[in-house]
Amino acid sequence: MKILVTGAVGFIGSHTAERLQRLGHEVIGVDNFSPYYSKELKNLNKKALSNAGITVLDYDLREDNLAAVLPKDVNYIFHFAAQPGISSTSSFEDYFSNNIIATKNLIDYALTLSDLKLFVNIGTSSIYGLEATYPEDKAPKPASHYGVTKLAAEQLVLQKSREKQMASCSLRLYSVIGPRERPEKMYTKLIALGLKDEAFPLFKGSDKHLRSFTYVGDIVDGVVSVIGKEDLVNGEIINLGTEVEHTTQEGIEAVEKVLGKQIKIDVKPKRPGDQLRTKANIDKAKQLLGYNPQTTLLEAVEKQVAWYKAYFL
Repeated sequence: MKILVTGAVGFIGSHTAERLQRLGHEVIGVDNFSPYYSKELKNLNKKALSNAGITVLDYDLREDNLAAVLPKDVNYIFHFAAQPGISSTSSFEDYFSNNIIATKNLIDYALTLSDLKLFVNIGTSSIYGLEATYPEDKAPKPASHYGVTKLAAEQLVLQKSREKQMASCSLRLYSVIGPRERPEKMYTKLIALGLKDEAFPLFKGSDKHLRSFTYVGDIVDGVVSVIGKEDLVNGEIINLGTEVEHTTQEGIEAVEKVLGKQIKIDVKPKRPGDQLRTKANIDKAKQLLGYNPQTTLLEAVEKQVAWYKAYFL
């Protein structure tokens, strides 16, 4: 099968592209190499994809004429590209253009494909709101521009299933961690600052937040498992994550254990829009996809520390 992965040099997109290639598919990546974070990491990811035989195209889903520049014989689309989560440096316009306009343009391109079997939207637990412990039929209450625009993008995709114009599904991911995690995210930042003996900025009260910290390999297991299950997943929203909860403090302690040192903490004012609790309800994923994440938090942290030391020390 020929598969298009958007956001292909990003954290989860790059791992998914590699897995799909190993499964024997022909994978084409597309990414706009946004300056949201260091291009050094994106170029490392691009190099890894190139070494695996995956072509990465440099196009912006918001602006380019996608039907003119992307392949016409794609069978599956995995849509990871998005403006990432809560950030004081991102405006509403950033979220709107990258999460809604870009998705609409990609849908328009998808509708030109004669043999598209499934459009897989990558959603987020942020759609649920401050508490994300629910099954997929729970009414969403997003509490950030990120969550609001990702919900809109999800519904734009699923609308086409309801209109029977294309088969689609949306996978809502929970707190993914592991090698290639973005530099501003919790674990990469903890590892980097811990190794440099610098203080980690912790938003007040967030040490008690509960999260389904899910290893990226377990997430990818669920993502790629939709292939061949188009009839089962068409029109569906499916949560992917681990049912095991850990506090942010437990996450910090896991990094300290792997590094063998205590990490300094710099408490910052509370950040609005932060989720208080995420616990993935994955009953539907188990039923439809046979999904069964197994990696422990400590195992995931060990893999992420090993990656960081290999590439950045």
